[in-house]
Amino acid sequence: MSGDVTTAAQRPSVVGANHRWVILGIGVAAQASFSAAISGLPVAGPQLRSAYGLSNFQLGLVIGVIYLGIAASEILWGVWTDRFGERRVLLLGLLSTGAVLALMGVVLVPAHGSVPPLALLVAAMLLVGLFGGSINGSSGRAVMTWFQDGQRGLAMSIRQTAMPAGGAIGIAVLPALASSSGFRPVYLLLAGLCFAAAAATWRWLHEPPETTAPAGAVQVDSRSPLRRGDVWRLALASSLLTVPQFGVVTFLAIYLHDVEHAGVLAAVVAMCIVQFGGGAARIWSGRYTDKRGNRRPMIRIIGVLSAVALGVSALLAQASSPVAVVTLVIGGVFANAWHGVAYTEIASMAGAGRSGTALGLENTMVFAMGFVSPLFIPLLLGWSSWSVVWLFAGVASAVAVPLVPRKEKAI
Repeated sequence: MSGDVTTAAQRPSVVGANHRWVILGIGVAAQASFSAAISGLPVAGPQLRSAYGLSNFQLGLVIGVIYLGIAASEILWGVWTDRFGERRVLLLGLLSTGAVLALMGVVLVPAHGSVPPLALLVAAMLLVGLFGGSINGSSGRAVMTWFQDGQRGLAMSIRQTAMPAGGAIGIAVLPALASSSGFRPVYLLLAGLCFAAAAATWRWLHEPPETTAPAGAVQVDSRSPLRRGDVWRLALASSLLTVPQFGVVTFLAIYLHDVEHAGVLAAVVAMCIVQFGGGAARIWSGRYTDKRGNRRPMIRIIGVLSAVALGVSALLAQASSPVAVVTLVIGGVFANAWHGVAYTEIASMAGAGRSGTALGLENTMVFAMGFVSPLFIPLLLGWSSWSVVWLFAGVASAVAVPLVPRKEKAI
């Protein structure tokens, strides 16, 4: 692997074939540690707003800049991963993210009636996103180099499942911890998760032995992924599929409260179904497409199903209807199901040697939309209604379907 700087001293002399599952476990742990922050902190929004004296707009800014930081840094991290190797980049990203969170736990928490300046809080959250943006591409490239093509869909889907799984942990723990003990232990806990993942990376992540390197690692197209129209089309389709994902994850609880008059327990149950259901769907779709070789058709099918579910939700949204809640949850599951397949496909299109760059582009598009959607949807809601909001999310998913590139015809 040309870009890897792992030395012989860092690489064990004998590595069994099953070590690839250790590599996958490291990727899952790294992804989950970061996801706990970017998913758990938004759910702790009421506590953030109260503790720091924020307006709703300021709260949206504080949370949104995390995604902005991810989107702004992903391509650069991806290029560096291809150049310097996933081990070095993942270590740098995890240690830097953990250091920022630890510093926040020491100096950026309200104490004794003193509230840290908003500008410092925003800057710190932006740094969390900038440094944390390294994790997805570098851990994804590690999976690409250790797994054969017929196994990558399952492996990448499991790794992507760390996003909702880590998010569910953050959702379950952070709001309660913030309510009972404040934000110092919240930030320090998240920092500890990053440092633990970094320790595992340092101990076990290295390049595969040359004799067992995946056959699929040979690059089939010498062009940079950033200069390929088919790669950009898939990344753009992924960004549109992100609209219903962030729409449901961010606003389902508010919809349940305002329209369905549901309590906190109902919102937690609905969100857990969306997160864990989406994670299970990712794993199933990854394994299924490994066997069938139909990743692009699967992405299109998921887009259609998500659009249909959200379209039904739009029709029923204004009335207090359990059916609307059910279809929203179903739409949320589908909107969380495509990631493993799409990330595997875009990395495979680029070839293992440039998969970091391709995954960086994918994440840039996804998290840029993740930054824009939570800001745009409230404006849309203020101008119209929940029916229009869910219709907008469904249309975005439908528009993504034809953008997914077709397989090239044999010549």
